Amino acid sequence: MESNGACKNCRKRSLVQDDVTGNLICTSCDVVQDFDNFQAHIGGITGEAGSYVRVGTVGAGGNLNYKEKKKFESQRLIMDITFRLGLSGSKANEIKLLAEKITEGEYGLGRWFAVFVGACAYVLMRKDDKMLPIVEVADVVDCDVFELGRMIGRVVDFVDVKLPEFDIVNCFERSIGICPSFGRVSSDIIGRMMQQGVFLVQCLIKWFITTGRRPIPVVAAVLVFVGELNQVPVKIEDVANELHVVVGTCKKRYKELLERLVEVARVLPWGKDVTVKNLLKNAPFVIQYMEMKSSMICNRKRKSFEHVQCDMEGLIDDCLSKEFGSGIYNSSSQDGNLQYFEVGHSSNLIHESPDRFQISPECLSIIYSSFLDEVSLAKVSAEKGMENRRKPQRSCDFQVCTDWWEGKSELSKKLVLMQIFEKDVGLDPTPPSFDKGRLAKQRRQEKVKNAKRRIHRIMNPFMSNAGYGKDPCVLEHEKSAKKRKKMQMDIDWEDLIIETLLLHNVEDDEIVNGHYNVLLALHVFDNGIARLASRNCNCDIMSLPLK
Repeated sequence: MESNGACKNCRKRSLVQDDVTGNLICTSCDVVQDFDNFQAHIGGITGEAGSYVRVGTVGAGGNLNYKEKKKFESQRLIMDITFRLGLSGSKANEIKLLAEKITEGEYGLGRWFAVFVGACAYVLMRKDDKMLPIVEVADVVDCDVFELGRMIGRVVDFVDVKLPEFDIVNCFERSIGICPSFGRVSSDIIGRMMQQGVFLVQCLIKWFITTGRRPIPVVAAVLVFVGELNQVPVKIEDVANELHVVVGTCKKRYKELLERLVEVARVLPWGKDVTVKNLLKNAPFVIQYMEMKSSMICNRKRKSFEHVQCDMEGLIDDCLSKEFGSGIYNSSSQDGNLQYFEVGHSSNLIHESPDRFQISPECLSIIYSSFLDEVSLAKVSAEKGMENRRKPQRSCDFQVCTDWWEGKSELSKKLVLMQIFEKDVGLDPTPPSFDKGRLAKQRRQEKVKNAKRRIHRIMNPFMSNAGYGKDPCVLEHEKSAKKRKKMQMDIDWEDLIIETLLLHNVEDDEIVNGHYNVLLALHVFDNGIARLASRNCNCDIMSLPLK
């Protein structure tokens, strides 16, 4: 059936209607004409029913509503986060049940829900006394550590559970197994590094390096140190990135570890020459000393030597009969070593004190002259022998150098906190925070003295500075980029606050503690408000009409 219309493509009047579809087709160019078979379904109540899109559905003909879709997406997010954290399927189900309990079955979508799932995973792992660092969870859920910590606090408050203390020893054992930097190291070296690392970590606990600090940078510092100690090529930047911590913090903890070991090395005969730079060469001896020191029995009473008798003749005979390398004290006969003491009173050395010896001055002069003669002869023979004698070659036992670690100390195993503090490793320092606080207190004391000097100089300009020393306002000359000298006053905001407090008659001991905000609120701003209030009251009283 032909139509009178023209084709939209070739403009010819050769359109034929298709018997099956009812569309018009051009016989010359075989193009189907668009919108030619449109049928409008218009009707009221009796018209055909269409598809209506409602809120909470996924479209026409969909059976999954909004709530079911949200639940599905939330559970998929939970499975994804637990898989990236390396948790088991049972632990994933526990996290799912906890999330359902807290949200009352509503779950959620968005970034906050991912942080919430990470917090639930962290709380459940810590509750079961298993290791899962918070920095690793924060890296997986892509959020800040502080944001994740606030969410963890809310989850803990809701569950009403007390989490156990963070175990840094377990964290070290876990970290050395998951770090890719130690993936190609043999199992024997890993086992030795594990014992050495546990030993050092517990020593750091005793030295208060971990007190108030983040534990993961401490673990990274120990990992790098034991790696270098066992000749494992590792960089602190790589370990810090693998453990998701800041490189600068790891370097600070590494420096503190080296400084503590240098302090321990002071007891060695060559301890004065040990520094942070050459510590790795002396570290085997230092750690071996610490291991032997920690293996000793603590609080053991020393034996008293008051009632011990010794044979003084035999002791002197042994001392004089030793053949030293220089050959000065060599003698031909064993009995000749005591020729100076054969004055008839040698038997009294055992029971009598040296003050009771009865030796005449003539005997002493004879003994001294004979002693000088023998020493001179011994020096001459020693000089002749040194010319013909070769210098002994020092041999280094590499077996001893490589097998210095024994691992017999109890600190190589996990101990309770009280057991760690009972051990002696050759150093018992104060906490770093205490040292910093003491230095800050000394610095504030100096600032208080300088502030008093400045106040005295200003209030008494014509008086001498006797008793106050030099003028504290020291002008420091600084050169700029253009080499011009500038004058800069050595006074900061803290000095101004101290001067203000001193002018308000605040005690020096209170200022030295450093609580400036409290002191300003009590002595400065409170007095000002009180004075202002009193002035207002006086003005109101004066403005009252007299009757």
